Amino acid sequence: MSVWIAIAVTAIGCYAAKLAGLLVPAEALERPLVRRLAALVPVALLAALTAQQTFSTAGSLVVDARAAGVAAAAVALLLRAPFLVVVAAAVLVTAGVRAIGG
Repeated sequence: MSVWIAIAVTAIGCYAAKLAGLLVPAEALERPLVRRLAALVPVALLAALTAQQTFSTAGSLVVDARAAGVAAAAVALLLRAPFLVVVAAAVLVTAGVRAIGG
């Protein structure tokens, strides 16, 4: 399959999903369960994406410098550090582990 065909199919699918979302009645969106799910789904998707990008390489499970960076970011978050400090901690720890480990 050509890359451009895949891009076109994805774009059409995204447009169809957006259109389907616009067709949902407003009263269905105001239910408490739907509101809670709408608040939690982006967090769950971001966590899943982070885990997949951190612990996977070529379809296999890998624990490397990226895991150390995520751990450093988690510690910075627990210490209630500002967002830029969290990102800087993750970058510095990842780079340090890669420099030491080769």
